[in-house]
Amino acid sequence: MLRTCNQLLRRLSKANDVVFCGRILMFLAHFFPLSERSAVNIKGVFNTSNETKYEKDPPEGISVDFNFYKTFWSLQDYFCNPASLSTAPVKWQKFTSSLMVVLNTFEAQPLSEEEGADNNLEEEATTFNIKYLTSSKLMGLELKDPSFRRHILLQCLILFDYLKAPGKNDKDSSESMKEEIKSCEDRVKKLLEVTPPKGKDFLCSIEHILEREKNWVWWKRDGCPPFEKQPIEKKPVQNGAKKRRPRWRLGNKELSQLWKWADQNPNALTDPQRVRTPAITDYWKPLAEDMDESAGIEAEYHHKNNRVYCWKGLRFAARQDLEGFSKFTEHGIEGVVPLELLPPDVRSKFQGKPSDRSKRAKKEETKTSSHQVEESQIATPASEVDGEGMRADMEASAALMDADVTAGTGNNSQGGTPTPDEHQKQSPDTDVGQEAGQLEADAEVEAGIDGETDPEA
Repeated sequence: MLRTCNQLLRRLSKANDVVFCGRILMFLAHFFPLSERSAVNIKGVFNTSNETKYEKDPPEGISVDFNFYKTFWSLQDYFCNPASLSTAPVKWQKFTSSLMVVLNTFEAQPLSEEEGADNNLEEEATTFNIKYLTSSKLMGLELKDPSFRRHILLQCLILFDYLKAPGKNDKDSSESMKEEIKSCEDRVKKLLEVTPPKGKDFLCSIEHILEREKNWVWWKRDGCPPFEKQPIEKKPVQNGAKKRRPRWRLGNKELSQLWKWADQNPNALTDPQRVRTPAITDYWKPLAEDMDESAGIEAEYHHKNNRVYCWKGLRFAARQDLEGFSKFTEHGIEGVVPLELLPPDVRSKFQGKPSDRSKRAKKEETKTSSHQVEESQIATPASEVDGEGMRADMEASAALMDADVTAGTGNNSQGGTPTPDEHQKQSPDTDVGQEAGQLEADAEVEAGIDGETDPEA
């Protein structure tokens, strides 16, 4: 395939069959891999046989600056073989002097937007020629052609990019040569930018292409290593053998490592430089200082407008200062700040009026005390009724005892004085009656005490 395509390229005309030759070259580039040695110019040899022929003697009867004509087309000899510039300082001086003449002419004759609009690049692509038209009669028209200027300026950038390429020309190029290349490159880029149409877009595209070209230069300098990477061989897994996931003591690797560090460093908790939760007074000091009007803190830098700071402070207050935390609903975040941190004039704002919660608490206390008084008043009549019932029972039992006593005296009066036997018979009854009377009297006294103490309560 390679021999066939090369033979076909030799038999085609480079001037008339340009498009077909280009299609053959594109086919070969897609057919062979990038690392194919026959398609890579490893030595970097230039095609010096591609010469640009132009007139050596001035024509008769035509008013043309023939010196500029010869200077302009002489640049193609250097573009054809850029390697000769780095080895011969004399050639470099001639090239820079000729290039300065051409750039000065381009700058002296800028192109307008109308001339750029008249030049349609799409129509020009259909009549594209691989070689320049070097007739002296066309020199004036070519200088007014934007695409012709772009071709020449683009050749300059390609030449400068070759001379700046690292590796080969580092020893040959001097510092003065590098500075001249830098200044000439800047002038060429400015001319490309002002050349219509869309000069800035064209320059950005060229810079991007040249930047990518550096990657190919490095690839060629490294010996054109292959781009293809071998696939990674997967080791066959034995049947039934499954990889076990590592078990961590605290769920994952990081927490387990922290736990090990704590075991290995027992003084970590007692380290004075350890980060700790600050005290509530230390935390609210910045906000207390901002609340002082004499400080003149702007609203943008005020701590009360820092949401994270306020949220952390409320969490600290909920744990360490519940009294201050309760003031948040009435005074906002500034009410949570401890009063001892505030200046006197600001402290009076948060000390003057009692809060609504304290008022509600006092109302609830009065309600509960009145309710207890009503319950005690209801309990008082019931105790009095119980006392009167017990008194009635006591009176009834006392009346029965009196009746028994009278009956006993009657018998004595009828029968005379009781005998010792009768006295012994009567003594148990009288003792029982006395004991019963004593018990009823004690009960009556206790009932009277209860009836008197309950109303007092």
